[in-house]
Amino acid sequence: MSSPEQTTPNLPGGSWHPVSAVDVPGEGRVRSVTVDGRSLALTRCGPTLGALQNHCPHQGGPLGEGSIEKGLLRCPWHGYDYDPLTGESPGTFGDAVGVYEVEERDDGVYVRLPEPVEAGRTVADVLVETLVAHGVTRVFGMVGHSNLGFAEALRRAEERGELTFIGIRHEGAAAFAASAYGKLTGRPAACFAIAGPGSTNLLTGLYDAKLDQSPVIAISGQVPSKVLGRGAFQDLDLSAVFKDVALTTTTVQSGSDHAELAALAVKHARDGRGVAHLVLPDEVQALPSDAPAVSPDGRYSDRLVRPDEQALARAAQLVVSARRPVLIVGHGARGAEDEVTALAERLHAPVLTTFKAKGLVPDTHPLGAGVLGRSGTPVASWLMNESDLLVVVGASFANHTGIAPYKPIVQIDDNPSSIGRFDAVTANVLGDAAIVVAALTEAVVDADPEDQRPDVAERWEIWRAEKARRAADDRGAGVSAAAVFAALSEHLPKEAVVTVDVGNHAYSLGRYLESKGQPVLMSGYLGSIGFGYPAAIGAWAADPDRPVVAVTGDGGFGQYAMELNTAVKYGIPVKHVLLNNNALGKISKEQLAADYPVWHTSLSNPDWAAYAELCGATGIKVTSSDQLDEAMKTLFETPGPALLCVEQDPELI
Repeated sequence: MSSPEQTTPNLPGGSWHPVSAVDVPGEGRVRSVTVDGRSLALTRCGPTLGALQNHCPHQGGPLGEGSIEKGLLRCPWHGYDYDPLTGESPGTFGDAVGVYEVEERDDGVYVRLPEPVEAGRTVADVLVETLVAHGVTRVFGMVGHSNLGFAEALRRAEERGELTFIGIRHEGAAAFAASAYGKLTGRPAACFAIAGPGSTNLLTGLYDAKLDQSPVIAISGQVPSKVLGRGAFQDLDLSAVFKDVALTTTTVQSGSDHAELAALAVKHARDGRGVAHLVLPDEVQALPSDAPAVSPDGRYSDRLVRPDEQALARAAQLVVSARRPVLIVGHGARGAEDEVTALAERLHAPVLTTFKAKGLVPDTHPLGAGVLGRSGTPVASWLMNESDLLVVVGASFANHTGIAPYKPIVQIDDNPSSIGRFDAVTANVLGDAAIVVAALTEAVVDADPEDQRPDVAERWEIWRAEKARRAADDRGAGVSAAAVFAALSEHLPKEAVVTVDVGNHAYSLGRYLESKGQPVLMSGYLGSIGFGYPAAIGAWAADPDRPVVAVTGDGGFGQYAMELNTAVKYGIPVKHVLLNNNALGKISKEQLAADYPVWHTSLSNPDWAAYAELCGATGIKVTSSDQLDEAMKTLFETPGPALLCVEQDPELI
């Protein structure tokens, strides 16, 4: 409690500013008003107006949301009373509220406000400046009461043109967007939330980043340090909560080396290809600081590790002796597209991709064989089965891909823990994919394998004929998935990025969409429903001039459907293909496959095209396959965000 010696804190004069007539309160009323960007509590008692600072000196309660009771202004939070004109507290209490001069003139009400004081540099500014210096220039998140100091630092940086902030509707979308950004670029973006539930909402998207080795900076506001650990509102031990998902989780204290902690977070995320987490107590964010940002110079090295010569020689020997080698490339081979293609052409060997690496070698290339595994093509599986050596580059050997462990295998990866993780391999070469594959190409100049291009062409001819039959199927219950992806293959811009959600539509995309080299982003090893649309926002943030196409089902989009409003707000031109079957279709099929009845997998959906229009986007609806071509044209010609809803036959997947 303050000293009982009471003084009325009249605030210094400055310029007079008009108050909007609609904001002037009536007799015996108080109202919160914003004047010149500042919040005031404006009161009227009898003929007299009063203007007070709009926060109670006790705990900052908004006095303008209180009430006038028996001539006194009562704080809405804890019932403290103040004189509505003088700001003084009755009785022996010494608390008082700052008072502004106010005049009621012939042309309206005016308040005299002090000249704005330029805000000083804070700990939050140091953190943001360091993140920007280390390349973190995209932030997805939600501003809230426990992160306001950091939000202000972000605002200043955005005003200087140093970063872009995208305010999402759910923190889970922020984490998915940041994860997708990292998958596409190899660089971290940041996701940003308040203490308690805001931060826990980040976790699913961050687990996606962890399992897919995507660099992300996660930033949590936190309750004030003085109440931390005492059961305060939204008081959670966030470092404990994030301990499993993050490579590092650090609470920034008042005496910390703030810039160094921000720099280390980026370094951990980049070097460890995962999540680095910073916790920012509320009061620490606003502490004054004149510390410089930490430069990234000398803090990073690349992963361009040359292979061991003996390991390379053993691998080359196996390749030279093989008659029908095939290449299987995963997401870890991104960035080595040219080297992979050169080795394939040297060996006349087909290139099969994991689903995460779809498009790394175009399906239109004479040696491109499409996706291997559950989401794949019979082209790829046939060629693997007929091979006598698998050269596997940057793939995880996950069970969904189905790489044959009984075949001789040469594994190339830059992570020693990935070598032989599921099954023993015949030979391995540790190193950067581009360097190792280029070196292997030079080492196999004497190889004389069979030319498998005729086999690739024949298998594609067989598969394309089957796809055409499936695209023509019509049971009168909606459009077939094969028809949807035939149309999308025709209209998809060559330079586009495709994001895909989880469900039957994802399997269909891997199987039917013929990539011309467009990368596909997905929730790979977590397999989280809801990823597709937020990921498209993250992909756009990575390159706003590049077309972005989200492909989802109604189940996945329904989890983050309000992010369409985010796209509208920021003018993010996501082109969205939504396959709607009014069900969790994949789960229905799994129930039937397990001899269970289908139970609680049906969905009640809005008219998605109409929903898009209500959000301010373009909505397009297709109910038959003959509408697809024109609908796809409209989708890609329409500026801004657009949603194409295809009413899909749930059996024709």
